[in-house]
Amino acid sequence: MLENPAVLGLATIILGVGGCLGYFFLSNVILDKLIFPPRGKDAGKNINRANMVRPWLFLFPALFALTLYLAYPVFETLRLSLTDRDLGGAFVGLENYRKMTAEPKFWEAVRNNMLWLIVVPAASTAFGLLVAQLTDRISWGNLAKSLIFMPMAISFVGASVIFKLIYDTWPVDQNQIGVLNAIWLKFDGGLGSVLWLQVLPTVLLLAFAAIVGYVAWIFVRDIVAKGSDKSVWLLPLRLLLAVGGLWLIWLSLSSVVSIWFEELPFGEPQTWLTIPLWNNFFLMVVLIWIQTGFAMVILSAALRGIPEETVEAAIVDGANPFQIFFKIKVPQIMGTIVVVWTTITLTVLKVFDIVFAMTNGQWETQVLANYMYDKLFRANDWGVGSASAIVIMLLVTPILVWNVYNARKEMR
Repeated sequence: MLENPAVLGLATIILGVGGCLGYFFLSNVILDKLIFPPRGKDAGKNINRANMVRPWLFLFPALFALTLYLAYPVFETLRLSLTDRDLGGAFVGLENYRKMTAEPKFWEAVRNNMLWLIVVPAASTAFGLLVAQLTDRISWGNLAKSLIFMPMAISFVGASVIFKLIYDTWPVDQNQIGVLNAIWLKFDGGLGSVLWLQVLPTVLLLAFAAIVGYVAWIFVRDIVAKGSDKSVWLLPLRLLLAVGGLWLIWLSLSSVVSIWFEELPFGEPQTWLTIPLWNNFFLMVVLIWIQTGFAMVILSAALRGIPEETVEAAIVDGANPFQIFFKIKVPQIMGTIVVVWTTITLTVLKVFDIVFAMTNGQWETQVLANYMYDKLFRANDWGVGSASAIVIMLLVTPILVWNVYNARKEMR
């Protein structure tokens, strides 16, 4: 009977909740009745001592779980990254890190992770903010929000299967079940092809480059601007974001050039997931589709929290809708935008399911998490696999510090 997943899940919930309740009840009984009983000449002292210990009783399960499932794996992963399995677990120092950095696949994964970090959080946050603003202005906005949030209920693997069907390719003499190829075969090089496949992508890429350039300028400007935060630990992060922005601008402009000078293979179904560089963007679409709903819900709540007085004052002063949105609303919810951005960034740094299910890191789509999986479970190389896990942790840590810093700053 316990082999039934539903029964096993129900038993786990009952035992888990019941165990927690039993722990808190029994620990308080032992503390108050046996260790520090409130009677006798030391009754007052015992009550104070019990009250000092009690918070730690409540914190102990969380601390134990964090130690068991977080602290111990981190230290064990660090230890494994300094040993070699082929030598019987002998200590080899930084040799695994040297081997890892000597592999082209590792740098491919780093490059792709950087591309994901720049594109996915920006696009998800921007689309979420746009949808949150627009759906608040229509009568059926709640229905629209429900439909856009729905992908959040789908697992990454499930979403990957859906989009793999969208990108599917069949021979030219057969009907294309992949939506993208079905659309692609409608183009034949005429005026419609120029407008949709050259003019429109050029406009979108130039607009994207302009937005990225503006954001990069904001980070660079804050380094020297008066009154801005001059924290030393923020300087590398700002410089990294600025350099990443410049790289993405160069990538966008080079893509514009390639759009106009590359001969497009009209009439031939394309295997979209095997086209270098562009296949990364096809994978990113999946995560953007999922995370836009999350960004929309959080940012919609933030927009509704803006005092109406500020908007009404802007209208009285003659501000148009664009000025109200960008100069009144966005600055007031910038803290929420940063939280959404960094939360999606953490998800992107750990992205694995989508790449594993759709390309398995082939055709230059490797990412760090998939690289780690390949080393640990396919190559059985725990040294290099653990080293790549440490790299992922080091990349995640600054974002966590940023979130903690902003949370404490808001509390102050």
